[in-house]
Amino acid sequence: MVTVSLADVSSYRPGQPISAEYFAQFQHGAGTASAVMFDPPRFRHHVGGGETPADMAERAIAPMLARQGRELLDEVDILVVHTQLPATWFVGNGGEVAARLGIAPEWLIDLANGGCASFIHGIKLARELLQHTTARSALVITVTNTAGQIFAQPGVRAMAQGAIPGDGAGVAWLTKSDRSPILDIETRHLTHFAGEMTSVSDPPRKYWEPGLGEHHLGFSESNIAEVLKRGNQIVPRVVRAVCERIAVRPSDLDLLVTNQPNRTFLRNWHEALALPAERHPDTFDECGNTFGSAMPMTFDDAVTSGSMPEGGVVMFAGFAHAGDFAGAMAVRWGGRHAPRDSPC
Repeated sequence: MVTVSLADVSSYRPGQPISAEYFAQFQHGAGTASAVMFDPPRFRHHVGGGETPADMAERAIAPMLARQGRELLDEVDILVVHTQLPATWFVGNGGEVAARLGIAPEWLIDLANGGCASFIHGIKLARELLQHTTARSALVITVTNTAGQIFAQPGVRAMAQGAIPGDGAGVAWLTKSDRSPILDIETRHLTHFAGEMTSVSDPPRKYWEPGLGEHHLGFSESNIAEVLKRGNQIVPRVVRAVCERIAVRPSDLDLLVTNQPNRTFLRNWHEALALPAERHPDTFDECGNTFGSAMPMTFDDAVTSGSMPEGGVVMFAGFAHAGDFAGAMAVRWGGRHAPRDSPC
């Protein structure tokens, strides 16, 4: 079996940080479950006016291209793009991203599901293609862009949920190499929870219908409490499944990189795995909940700051929506590939 490596990561945070005080002026009290789920971060970033998913993807990959050279694009045969809020009707923005990068990959996948764990979902798909086809390398790009477009609306920003999301984008470059091998991936589609995260407005209308009322997440207090319970259980389970197969105890992981939904999940996950907090990097207070882009953004920060040791095992893990998808992925990190690393 061909070994596939996570060769490099890069990310992008749009605009200037927006403080919690900005949202506090609009908001009033929240229920107990909402207060836990939507305890606001100190800062977050919002997509700029007129900034498109392709803009964000291009800006996220720019640091990688500066390190590696644009030549890496010449061998990209697989492009997987997850856009939280596609800017184009009927189709996603993968084609526009490819055109912006000047590539025409044989496999171009717009990934609609996977949510906060779409980074793992996309890498699993790309890895399978790399292992079983002649494709040379892959890019997996996640774009998160609802904070400045949905949650900053006047009516929504007054809700507890409005202060949590942040915008950003992340990129993973996968190669056929043993430099930073992907050791194992676990994904679970928990379809009995599908559809529980809904979009609602007041007065009620479908999101494409004209009318008054801004759309927002339709979580009730009881539903939020149930999602908190599920999330606390789902993520440690998928991490333990991968750890068992690679024969590494969860407490021995060098780094745990998760999605960044709120402080409660972040604390409960590393405590459940008996992992010190310092080995579970946290970008929540700087970026908010960046959904599917949280993992590459957080790992990019960890690598850049030097907190991820070369040769160590990093575990990526997270869950999506109200719990309809979860995934975990272990990588033995060998450092960012040098520009002239040759495939094995």
